[in-house]
Amino acid sequence: MAGPQGRKPKIGKPRDAGKIIKRLLQYQSKYKFQLIVVAIAIIISALAGVAGIYFLKPIINVYIVPLIGQENPDLSGFVSTLVLMGAIYLAGVLATYLRSKLMVNISNNTLLRIRVDLFTHMESLPIRYFDTHTHGDLMSRYTNDIDSLREMISQSLPQLFSSLLTVAGVFIMMLALNPLLTVLVILMLVLMLNIIRVIGGKSGKYFQAQQKEIGKVNGYVEEMIEGQKVVKVFSHEEKALNNFDAINNDWAHASTNAHTFANILMPIMGNLSYVQYAITATIGAIMALNGMTDLGTIASFLQYTRSFSQPITQMSQQLNTVLAALAGAERIFEVLDEEPEVDNGYVELVRAKLNEKGEYVEVDSDSRHSPLLKREDSRTDKKDTVIWAWKHPHSDRTVTYTPVKGDVRFEDVTFCYNEGEVVLKNISLYAKPGQKIAFVGSTGAGKTTITNLINRFYDVPDGKIRFDGININKIKKADLRRSLSMVLQDTHLFTDTVMENIRYGKLDATDEEVIKAAKLSNAHSFIMHLPEGYNTIITADGANLSQGQRQLLAIARAAVADPPVLILDEATSSIDTRTEAFIEKGMDTLMEGRTVFVIAHRLSTVRNSNAIMVLEKGEIIERGDHDDLIAAKGKYYQLYTGMFELT
Repeated sequence: MAGPQGRKPKIGKPRDAGKIIKRLLQYQSKYKFQLIVVAIAIIISALAGVAGIYFLKPIINVYIVPLIGQENPDLSGFVSTLVLMGAIYLAGVLATYLRSKLMVNISNNTLLRIRVDLFTHMESLPIRYFDTHTHGDLMSRYTNDIDSLREMISQSLPQLFSSLLTVAGVFIMMLALNPLLTVLVILMLVLMLNIIRVIGGKSGKYFQAQQKEIGKVNGYVEEMIEGQKVVKVFSHEEKALNNFDAINNDWAHASTNAHTFANILMPIMGNLSYVQYAITATIGAIMALNGMTDLGTIASFLQYTRSFSQPITQMSQQLNTVLAALAGAERIFEVLDEEPEVDNGYVELVRAKLNEKGEYVEVDSDSRHSPLLKREDSRTDKKDTVIWAWKHPHSDRTVTYTPVKGDVRFEDVTFCYNEGEVVLKNISLYAKPGQKIAFVGSTGAGKTTITNLINRFYDVPDGKIRFDGININKIKKADLRRSLSMVLQDTHLFTDTVMENIRYGKLDATDEEVIKAAKLSNAHSFIMHLPEGYNTIITADGANLSQGQRQLLAIARAAVADPPVLILDEATSSIDTRTEAFIEKGMDTLMEGRTVFVIAHRLSTVRNSNAIMVLEKGEIIERGDHDDLIAAKGKYYQLYTGMFELT
């Protein structure tokens, strides 16, 4: 992740700012009425400011100048004019308040919809996306990028609109008051706009780079937090710090440039406005002395010049915020534009039972009132028994129901994650219902890839995988995964009770079913010793539990799902041999009657497998049961006797 120290960040503008703004407006389409009110409020606020300034001309020309030197001046007209002027400004203040209040509501609800869409779409993305993107970078879309959008929607865009109206209104009034002085202001405006274009353009590029670098920093920090034990075990704190320094320097480089250009713009524009004011005042005074204009006109015009340059300065300042927000919005829409996981499956998992004709028919699919997943086997009384079956519609509009048994077969499967890098080559194997199939081999041999293909985390480009005789590409992914359960080497527990973490395997499981699953995996004993038993809150991914206890909960989670196919990916790797022996009976009970795929480096756990597949460089080089492979004295024999390490 870290580039060479001092490397300049890759910078660039949003590819299509207009398209991004259009998409943002689509999110606000629900608030059309409120936006119309906001627009009206902005117009009232801007016009109030413009109209209020004009009152300086009659106040000076009609009241102040004529009344100078009078002993008893009549101030009634002067006071009424001031009251009218105050009422106009008050209307502008109220309109500004209304605009701000409405925009806070609109921005919060807009961002709410964006976050929902972002999370919803993220859940639809394939595993490949998460395998190729850092979690921290993805998290930055929810935090930094959305925060920048909040500022743009609630403040920057309304301010830009208000400033634009103010500039237009002030320009018209200046033109009406004194065209000659207006030409002078326009010349200064051209100079100011060129400065904004140059400096603002550079600032925008670096704001885009800053957003990207924030994602990299977040990703690296998250990675280091998760791997802090590994860092300390190998005493690599200095290396981690050096890598962080390199990434952090890239962020600092982009951020420094972005804010440098943004911060120097305001003083430059402010000083130019003062220069413009001084020049206008000097020329106006000369014109007034020569009778070319009056004092009230000069006073109003000078105030208009301040009101003319200030909005332009504000627009240049807000433009930087808008550019940063558009860069963030582009990153958000990049995720939303990612292709979701494609599912062309049409075979469904349904509940079925035999009718009077001895044919399977579909029954009520509401599983909330159903028992644990039942499969058809030799021990099951088929009469009036509801089982799970594959509902397979055919091209001739007929539908067949195939009982879920757990028969899995690979037929000449070849697979690669990246083009040209073959991970599995011509893999053929079968697992009959109730069999235990083990995969052993060195790291990178393709063991976990096989289980990824069974789950359809990745689709098979060449060859076929059949589940109960059905090509798994025809089975809907959600239904396929409901019929499978996995216990991974790296367990993940959610911030919730122990009960709910186990119930995650079957959301409609009763408390009794959860406790039964915990007993089956021998997790019940340690759970009852927790402060609140099954109601104990698990935090920080199970930091308050031992690694072995977390693994037992993962096994209990798989047990409550009661699937026909069980995948154990180093499921007991984090459990000591004493604990492993303690749960061995429970595991045997869990695996009984199921098709089980086991990935293990601890070869003692696969001795009782029906078949053991030895993989090397993506190919099955040996297969057979434990005794056959030991007798063959091949690679498995060498691994089992310790002649070679599984590395």
